[in-house]
Amino acid sequence: MKRITFYFDVVSPYCWLAFERLPVALQGISHEVEYQPVLFGAMLKHHGQLGPAEIAPKRAWTYRHVLWLARRHGLTLRLPAAHPFNPLPLLRLALACGEPGTLPNRHVCETLFRHVWTTGDNADDPQRLEALAQALAPRRAPQGEDVKTELRAATEDAVRRGVFGVPTFAVDDRLFWGFDALDMLRACLQGDPWFDSEDWHAAARWPRGASRREG
Repeated sequence: MKRITFYFDVVSPYCWLAFERLPVALQGISHEVEYQPVLFGAMLKHHGQLGPAEIAPKRAWTYRHVLWLARRHGLTLRLPAAHPFNPLPLLRLALACGEPGTLPNRHVCETLFRHVWTTGDNADDPQRLEALAQALAPRRAPQGEDVKTELRAATEDAVRRGVFGVPTFAVDDRLFWGFDALDMLRACLQGDPWFDSEDWHAAARWPRGASRREG
């Protein structure tokens, strides 16, 4: 049985699409999925990047793209009333639903994703957040220092592991980034020998050419 770590942030529509399609991608494969919340904004800051929604033309393209992908795959996706939003309360709520050191189950993650991506409402509306917390009945206080520390530590650990964006799927020492990597993930889990080939390993050693920072 293969263990897959699914790094996600509910602020990303691609995470919602990947979450929905993951069972299909893994059909027939013996596996276990761990759902790990991380703060995408902290990853962007670490790598000195802007998020897709912070670049005007890319923002419009992102929304068009995810709406088209949802339509193509028969998935429900309604953009929240405002985006991006602060995902911290939702990510902390996810972790607070379990005991210290445990990760949220698929039901908790699905409830959070649906809260954001299926209603068209404000994802961070205080009344909606309160209703969501009541429905999930977390075992710990989402604003507790232990929960905050867990999320921060998980994000830092993901960055150390090489995670730079969401969704990312980790299998052993390999990372697969993005909704469009699901087919690649499945091939790896099915034992495709390409993943032990020189093409896979050489990519990390490829020589760098020009750099924008060199002037």
